[in-house]
Amino acid sequence: KTDFINFISDQEWKSIEPVSSWFGPSSFLMSSMSALFQLSMWIRHCHGYLTENVGIPVWGSYAIFALATLFSGLILGLVSEPLEVDWL
Repeated sequence: KTDFINFISDQEWKSIEPVSSWFGPSSFLMSSMSALFQLSMWIRHCHGYLTENVGIPVWGSYAIFALATLFSGLILGLVSEPLEVDWL
């Protein structure tokens, strides 16, 4: 607490370089990171729901998420291929 008060009162904060806009809290990069963390929390919630409420075993829940990951990769690959050809 004392160090923080001294940091403010001695105006040591003026000697610190500001954070680049690329790493600012409202930048695209940080917004994307936030979305990934929210997605991981949603996946954790779904895993808990599947194992506790529905009664699927843990390995079954993992299998569902593995298949969903493979399927979404397949769809993204099929969608991105025509777009990639048009760019060339």
